[in-house]
Amino acid sequence: MINKILVIHGPNLNLLGEREPGVYGNTSIDVLNDNIIDRAKEQGMQCEIFQSNHEGAIIDKLHAARTAFDAVIINAGAYTHYSYAIRDAIAAIKIPCIEVHISNVFARDEFRSKSVISEVCRGTICGFGFGSYYLAVQALAEL
Repeated sequence: MINKILVIHGPNLNLLGEREPGVYGNTSIDVLNDNIIDRAKEQGMQCEIFQSNHEGAIIDKLHAARTAFDAVIINAGAYTHYSYAIRDAIAAIKIPCIEVHISNVFARDEFRSKSVISEVCRGTICGFGFGSYYLAVQALAEL
C-alpha cells in the first residue's frame, strides 16, 4: 500500500505561471503543490514535494526516497530526455515511480518525444496540464 509519496519537480518548474504560459498555464508552482498535497490527502497519503534545477540534487533526493517513501512522482523536465544518471537512480531505488509532464511532450519538439527515464518508471502521464500530477496520485492510490 502506498502511504507516503514524494513529488519531484525538475528544472525550470519553479517558474510555473511565468514560463511559457501558452504551454504551462498561468498558475504558480505553489498552487500546483497545494493541489497535489490535497489530492494525496484525499487518497489517505502523505506527500512531500521537492523542486530542483540541479541534476545531482534530484539524484540525492531519489536515493533518500528509497527508505523514506513508498513511491515517487517525477517531472524531470529537460532531464527526461538525456539524464541517464536520473534514469539509473530511479532504477536503483526499487520503489514505484511515475513520470509526469504537464504538456503533451509528443506534440512538441521532436527531442521531447524521447524519454530515457520511461523504461524504469511504472508509467508515464502527460498532456493533461496539472491534471497529469493528479492522475499520477490516483494511479498510486490504486496500486
